[in-house]
Amino acid sequence: MYNNREAIINKILAGRANLPRGNMSLEKPAEEGGCGVTGFICSIPVGGRHIFEPSLQMHNRGNGKGGGLAAVGLTPDSLGVTQEIIDTHYMLQIALLDPKARPDVEKSNIEPYLEVHKAGKIPSVDDFRDIAGLEVKPPDVWRYFVKVKSDILGRFMEDNGLQDMDPQKAEDEFIYRNTYNLNQKFYSSLGKQRAFVLSHGRNIMILKIVGYAEQVAQYYLLDDFKAHGWIAHQRYPTKGRVWHPGGAHPFIGLDEALVHNGDFANYHAVSEYLKQNNIFPQFLTDTEVSVLMLDLLNRTFEYPMEYIIEALAPTSEYDFDRLPPEKQHIYRYIQSNHIFNSPDGPWFFIIARNDFYNNALQLIGITDTAMLRPQVFALQEGEVQIGLICSEKQAIDATLQSLATEDSRFCPVADKYWNARGGSAADGGSFIFTIKDNGKGNGEKELVCTNKFGEPVVIPKDKISCDIAADISSHADAGSISKEIESAFATNDSAGAAIYFIKNITGWDYAKLRYACNEMVRLAGLNDENAEKAIYVLTALNDQLYPVGAKKRSWVLHIVRNSLSAIFKAARDLGSAGSGIYGHIDWDSRLSIRAPENNEKILIINARNFPPEGDDCDARLICAAYELGWKQFICYGYKGQRFTGCGLSDGADGVRIDVYGSSGDYLASGIDGQEIYVHDNAQDQLGQIMKRGKLVVYGDVGQTFMYGAKGGNVFVRGNAAGRPLINAVGSPRVIINGTCLDYLAESFMAGDSLNGGGFVILNGLRFDEEGNASGLESPYPGSNLFSLASGGAIYIRDPFRELVNEQLNGGEYVELTQADWDLIRPYLEENERLFGISVENDLLTINGERKDYSEVYRKVMAVKSDLHTLESIASEEYGVEWEEE
Repeated sequence: MYNNREAIINKILAGRANLPRGNMSLEKPAEEGGCGVTGFICSIPVGGRHIFEPSLQMHNRGNGKGGGLAAVGLTPDSLGVTQEIIDTHYMLQIALLDPKARPDVEKSNIEPYLEVHKAGKIPSVDDFRDIAGLEVKPPDVWRYFVKVKSDILGRFMEDNGLQDMDPQKAEDEFIYRNTYNLNQKFYSSLGKQRAFVLSHGRNIMILKIVGYAEQVAQYYLLDDFKAHGWIAHQRYPTKGRVWHPGGAHPFIGLDEALVHNGDFANYHAVSEYLKQNNIFPQFLTDTEVSVLMLDLLNRTFEYPMEYIIEALAPTSEYDFDRLPPEKQHIYRYIQSNHIFNSPDGPWFFIIARNDFYNNALQLIGITDTAMLRPQVFALQEGEVQIGLICSEKQAIDATLQSLATEDSRFCPVADKYWNARGGSAADGGSFIFTIKDNGKGNGEKELVCTNKFGEPVVIPKDKISCDIAADISSHADAGSISKEIESAFATNDSAGAAIYFIKNITGWDYAKLRYACNEMVRLAGLNDENAEKAIYVLTALNDQLYPVGAKKRSWVLHIVRNSLSAIFKAARDLGSAGSGIYGHIDWDSRLSIRAPENNEKILIINARNFPPEGDDCDARLICAAYELGWKQFICYGYKGQRFTGCGLSDGADGVRIDVYGSSGDYLASGIDGQEIYVHDNAQDQLGQIMKRGKLVVYGDVGQTFMYGAKGGNVFVRGNAAGRPLINAVGSPRVIINGTCLDYLAESFMAGDSLNGGGFVILNGLRFDEEGNASGLESPYPGSNLFSLASGGAIYIRDPFRELVNEQLNGGEYVELTQADWDLIRPYLEENERLFGISVENDLLTINGERKDYSEVYRKVMAVKSDLHTLESIASEEYGVEWEEE
């Protein structure tokens, strides 16, 4: 069997040697960097309008030189053919850059070889100039549902010695080669460009233009075009311009579409490997060679997805050592064959796939082992299920909000958000969302999320979703709930009111919870004192972790956040008459900004319609308000707006900014004295070059958190993604209560922690559905802890001494002294006040037994270099002979 398979592989590759190549280059023009990628897959088909909003919100990650979409799991109503045709025919989509080329294309590459079931031009708007900002007319696209003629396929198999091959797979190979020949004749990147193939797989399509991804959906009228899965890409070239229209993402394998954020350092090496297998790039981009490699590993070599991922993102260092012996054995063989052609440099892939031979649809996210590009995964269970992968969390939230607006079965808050660590021994750093028949004979689909190793990502399925449209006005317990809330508001005990809610919320159904929240909104509208109490209570419900009973926490959060937004929105407009401590301003009223008057104290800013960055962004409005005398801000309605809190003058002590919603990158960067509280997960590049002040995050933080920070006190309830506190100096003091994926405090240069220097406390906790804290299996999963650091310290909660020397690179474990404990304990106590994480009960109690601090925490410091070490380094790096004086 193996020998037969090997013979078929050799014949496939040998047959490709006869494909025309012309004057092709393996040199890639400089092109892309910080792109925006997004995708989702759902148990029901949904319209293309729902890929529009997340694409639009990552508009600033593109530049209008290339955008594209792909859809998988298509529907008969959208295509005008039966489901059988969708499932069995290749859907060949050809972009006609020259509309007059169509007869030549059909005569050359369709009519002689393919049976056409149906053909036609894809609908589009009449005039591309009607779409704001679209500067280049997109190509006409013709769609053909085809199969290879039986006699042509028979001759192809005979001529290539493929008689022993599955005829269906031989037909796949013919389609692949036919596309190659068509592109070579009508498009080749170095030749005349008249037409090219966008996609040719079954039940999958690609559309792309010189423009933005959301403009693809607009131009080709995809609002109501339904599919189970969608992916999109905003291209952002940083090293040159996009110089040909076929260079936009996604790129096609056979039944796969791939988008990519990053830039290969070894494009030439990967291309050379493909060349050795008679595969030649035609569009000269990293993304094209990525999908060509994927196709080679998948369709030609027939690797399972786990092995494909290992070939692309090989497991190394400490993670490899943690693998089971049998997996190490297999991975060694894979790496010995593919390590030299695995992509090097920053990259992140999202793949939409019709797994034809397993009757499944898939959305796959694969990240590089150095985690150099941002990515967020999310999952929502319920009557409908959805998996999402994006560059930014705010794009995930935008997708869910768009879906929830149309279908109330979707919640605007995901059940679970997480980041991936490439090459992880625990989960592989890659995740696969698979849609298959639910097996109940009703034609419905179900979604399963697994990691690289096939292990499921589990979310409790016994929780009840909310019918948000249900009437709650005549709830049976309305009177008693109202009386309790009014009684709580009649006192000055806001904390007591919060406790009342947290105590009762477990037993309440959604109707009671919604009614209670509505009551708080009503009372908040009566006076500022009530509003202040309602904001306190609802913020506590948003920030704290507590049992929610049979309800889903995501729906509870959505109800609470809607109530907060209602209170904020009802505040008196800054430009209107009246008095009070609150003033409200939004995009439409932004020009009414003025100094605070009378007893005005808190400026509420609705960031919803502000651009994400630039002179007119909400961050600039905060700066203008600060200069006018405002010092307290409530900012809500975020959908990825960046730079919140940045740009205030030096010494902004006394300023407090509370941030609600899906805030964007660079929040709190460069701050000097102000306090910022983020009441949700945060995104990437938070607190960069932070100087002084306080930052509190009631959730997770993204990539390169506090890069180059110089100071400040920072508290994070959840996890940090890759590379927090790289190159930090001075005296930053940080608590991360979860974990960090890898590269924590790399090149940390923060002096002596016991003499005013900086440090990080890593508590290594996780929280269950009831809000209870417990230790992770390992407090730090990565292979690079405190790498190349020269100062500062890490205090890590590791009661079972799970961490090993192999995880250090220039650091060492040292004795934890009473002076260390006296230093960090006040920060842990403030951490307890903020998040309810008890020093005594959650941190120092292990398996029910109270332990001494020295048994629970460990200290990591930089290794002190001696003369011999310096001699070795100099000799290796500079070839210099050191002489002792």
